[in-house]
Amino acid sequence: MAGLLRRSLTVRFAAPRCWLAPLLATGLAGCSYLPSLPSISQSDSFLGVITPYRMDIVQGNVVTKEQVALIKPGMGRNQVRDILGSPMLTDVFHANRWDYVFTIRRPGTEPQRRAVVAWFKDDKLDKLEAPDLPSEQEFVSSITRTRADGKKPVLELTPEEKQALPRPPKVDAPPADTPPPQRSYPPLEAT
Repeated sequence: MAGLLRRSLTVRFAAPRCWLAPLLATGLAGCSYLPSLPSISQSDSFLGVITPYRMDIVQGNVVTKEQVALIKPGMGRNQVRDILGSPMLTDVFHANRWDYVFTIRRPGTEPQRRAVVAWFKDDKLDKLEAPDLPSEQEFVSSITRTRADGKKPVLELTPEEKQALPRPPKVDAPPADTPPPQRSYPPLEAT
């Protein structure tokens, strides 16, 4: 009896195994028709179909040519802070150095990184190391979004679109000689 039970269990579980191998082989063979997985550096899409969302990462202080032009040697720390903002990095071991670092990473554009270093001597600005910085207008134009075709999006309506907008209903204004309604308020305190 035990042998018969063993044989029936073997037959019962052996049947699905014989179908499993061809099914698995067919499934794996179908994978060869899918496009290969691109590396992240090559493309931003997965299987050529799905594009993950990548958010803009902006860190630090934006320092422009106009701000650096206002900085003069001999200024105090508070004056420099008023113009450039609080430094991104201050070091306890290098108290005479302030680092202003700015980075921006946006999808579809090259990452930007700028560093400005302010050196102090006796709590007065000694020198300011500022590499080639953009003007404020150049900076704004470098971060302005453009469409995929390279054109800037239009953010105002054309005259035809303005005329197509529904008109608000006219509200009859009360005559100017009508006195405002009288209001009576209860006393604030009962005495």
